[in-house]
Amino acid sequence: MSITLQSTVGGFSPEFLRRLPAVEQAMIAHGLEPAQFVISKDRATPPSVPFIGPFFYDYTVFVGDEHFTVTEPNDMIFLDYFYQRCIAEDEMSPEQERRKRRPGLIHRLLNWMAQPI
Repeated sequence: MSITLQSTVGGFSPEFLRRLPAVEQAMIAHGLEPAQFVISKDRATPPSVPFIGPFFYDYTVFVGDEHFTVTEPNDMIFLDYFYQRCIAEDEMSPEQERRKRRPGLIHRLLNWMAQPI
């Protein structure tokens, strides 16, 4: 059985629906049961201009008693995010620890500015 999809804004894109079975297969390969998941797509903000569609959508994923919401501009960006979360390792391997990225320039600058004088 597959993931249950719900939407209050006209459904999911055809490309999303084509790629969803591959995501479900990856979930099964990582020990997740797709039938336990419900994905709900809603408008992220109330409509401000009647003839212009929403710029962002809230995607809420329900699993049992747990849920989380992600705001993304379209179905495919959400699906990529969801896929990455499904295949993510619970803990980092030693090689992944070594490859951790150094904080970016802005992050280092903000940390430096936060230091007491």
